[in-house]
Amino acid sequence: MERMQRVAGAVVGSAVGDALGGPFEFGPQGAFSARFPAPGIGGEMCGGGGWDPGEATDDTQMAVLVAESLLERGGLDLPDVFARFRRWAASEPKDIGLQTEDVLTNGMPWDLAAALHFQVNRRAAGNGSLMRASTSAVHFAAAGQEATMDAARSIAALTHGDRAAWEGTAIFQELVRVTLEGDDPLAALPGVLDLVHPDHRDRYATVLAPDWHPDRATEFNGAVWPCLGSAVWALRTTGSFEDALRAAIDLGGDTDTVAAVTGGLAGAYYGLDSVPDRWTRPLHVPLPGFDGRVLHLAELLHLARRLGG
Repeated sequence: MERMQRVAGAVVGSAVGDALGGPFEFGPQGAFSARFPAPGIGGEMCGGGGWDPGEATDDTQMAVLVAESLLERGGLDLPDVFARFRRWAASEPKDIGLQTEDVLTNGMPWDLAAALHFQVNRRAAGNGSLMRASTSAVHFAAAGQEATMDAARSIAALTHGDRAAWEGTAIFQELVRVTLEGDDPLAALPGVLDLVHPDHRDRYATVLAPDWHPDRATEFNGAVWPCLGSAVWALRTTGSFEDALRAAIDLGGDTDTVAAVTGGLAGAYYGLDSVPDRWTRPLHVPLPGFDGRVLHLAELLHLARRLGG
């Protein structure tokens, strides 16, 4: 498979998972399959819960903002990324995580806002930095392992002061990088875990183990480590992009983000051609705060090619 097939698969796959899972957020287990018992019957991009059919949520909106900053600034400009996030948050998007909203609207400088939030609240290990990482994973992959994981931590730290979020995002980006090279991300996991900060390694080793199941999670999958663990489980226990997404959404809970993370991994693994057309046709990504822009599949593919070129 050509590398660009995997690159486009990661970016588009994450957006598809986000839009597919959004209407089922905070619902019960099995809700997606109960509504759509047979794959391929159509209508799965159903909308609901405030979302139009095929509409991507804050997960993909923030991923696009990261991508456009990386491309327009010629690399990682953390103040610029934060400024775009802040402009987006000020426009009252349909959905924004409580922690992310507080960090982006508390008026503190870009390099202090998340850290101060963590000092006050002592809780900042949500999956909000993981959900937006598909585009930065693709961009930094060519620069190698260290650059990929360092960039993940830096971008995560803009909104999440807990290092657990940094490490989970770094693991995800490295797994995408490995996959873009045509290697097996599941086989790479032991080596990736060796690069995780020692304070958080055991926690991630637990949820990324071959015998772990999301039913064994001790926290809601809105937390970063069970979210990542659920995405890896979905990839490990299924045999196609479509089946991985169905399994992820059927877990219930934070379905848009678990499916976005799953879609990023599975899209890189199986390639763009594995993503059903019936899911990509209605896909669209509004960008609140940015002059009414809406990205569709063609724009996402163009973004992916620029990021991975």
